Amino acid sequence: MAYRDLREFIERLEAAGELVRIKTEVDPVLEITEITDRVSKAYGPALLFEKVKGSDMPVLMNAFGSERRMAMSLGAERLDDIAAEISELLGIADELPSTLVGKLKLVPKLAQLSSYFPKLVKSAPCQEVVHKQPSLDILPVLKCWPQDAGRFITLPHIYTKDPVSGKRNVGMYRMQVFDAMSTGMHWHIHHDGAENYRRYKQAGKNRIEVAVALGGDPAITYSATAPLPKDIDELILAGFLRKKPVDIVACKTIAMEVPADAEIVLEGYVDPAELRMEGPFGDHTGYYSLPGEYPVFHVTCITHRKNPVYPATIVGKPPQEDCFLALATERIFLPVLKFQIPEIVDLHMPMEGVFHNCVVVSLRKSFPGHARKLMNALWGMGQMMFAKYIIVVDEGVNVHNNSEVMWKVYNNVDPRRDITLTDGPLDVLDHSAPLPLFGSKIGIDATKKRRDEGHDREWPDDIEMSDDVKALVSRRWSEYGLD
Repeated sequence: MAYRDLREFIERLEAAGELVRIKTEVDPVLEITEITDRVSKAYGPALLFEKVKGSDMPVLMNAFGSERRMAMSLGAERLDDIAAEISELLGIADELPSTLVGKLKLVPKLAQLSSYFPKLVKSAPCQEVVHKQPSLDILPVLKCWPQDAGRFITLPHIYTKDPVSGKRNVGMYRMQVFDAMSTGMHWHIHHDGAENYRRYKQAGKNRIEVAVALGGDPAITYSATAPLPKDIDELILAGFLRKKPVDIVACKTIAMEVPADAEIVLEGYVDPAELRMEGPFGDHTGYYSLPGEYPVFHVTCITHRKNPVYPATIVGKPPQEDCFLALATERIFLPVLKFQIPEIVDLHMPMEGVFHNCVVVSLRKSFPGHARKLMNALWGMGQMMFAKYIIVVDEGVNVHNNSEVMWKVYNNVDPRRDITLTDGPLDVLDHSAPLPLFGSKIGIDATKKRRDEGHDREWPDDIEMSDDVKALVSRRWSEYGLD
């Protein structure tokens, strides 16, 4: 179900008891972070800071900071409901028809997908106010942590285009505010925004036009974080999630389109020849990411709605609201993984692994070495290449129960036989690797071992009570006086 805009989402949160308005004046330098961090750690509500020092704009924080609010942001009761819809769409592949009648049966599904493409409109709420002499000083940009290099815009969706194909990409990258007219553009080397930047540079272009949107339907904000293949438009995913195409409008000073219902839009460009030191920044790993040279974004125009709301987030030691954005990705994209690797039963990325460092996957095991095959398949898939730890368990193990998973690891693993070490790409934020972006990985096979895997000893059964006794005790529970 589509939200008209961020304001409608705020109204729904408040009606559901999921939002608190804070009317006391607060400082965007550190104070908002400390308040929000305490609330996040307590799995508390979304926060709307209505009076922020130095700005007329209220600040929305922690809007995605629970599983319920994450599902609400995407118009669903549960995140797995969205996964079920994707599984149904992926059923197209099971129907690949050879007859004309069979092909005609696909038309309704394909038509449904095409209805989610973004729609260009001529006027938009995000352009109710236009600043052609812009200043970032109007924004209540946060300084999050004491050692941060400055203030950072933390929840932007950033729009670029491939200089060859013209295809749009939407990503989410932090932006350190350098002055009233410029910011850093934290394009990690593996991300599609950075690839577009490199292509402009290789083509000898003197600028890459970039638009930055803040707010709008939260499905758009989530889609900017989603690990989509490069040539798939994130706004189509947003349209699918909201069951309605995203209205987009042409920017005022650059050849780019942005969501019409965004709260705030920054228009500008990046000069491929210009780099500037950016960071440090307190990051989602719970550590400060180190300073480095990154491109510079120059603002040419700012547009916004009347009385805009500034959405922001903080990252740091989990849990934070980015853990729930990652949970959404885990659940929503699980059907895609299972479509490509059908023997996967379930998958979980524990928040302690900061989304990319650890993957626990349950396997429907059917041949010797199957767990190793699965590890290597995952390391070869998109952002799964960043996983430092892949733990494989049998299909009956609950991958979301860390205690159960560790019980299997500690008891089912012979270290010499069941641990695989390899080398490969790592996330740029991994500070433990001896080299930036590259290091070692470990795969742990915690499945039951077969005789054809060289385990000639008998493998014991898990201890389980018989079903009839469990049923008996359940029936008589109230008689025991234990309630």
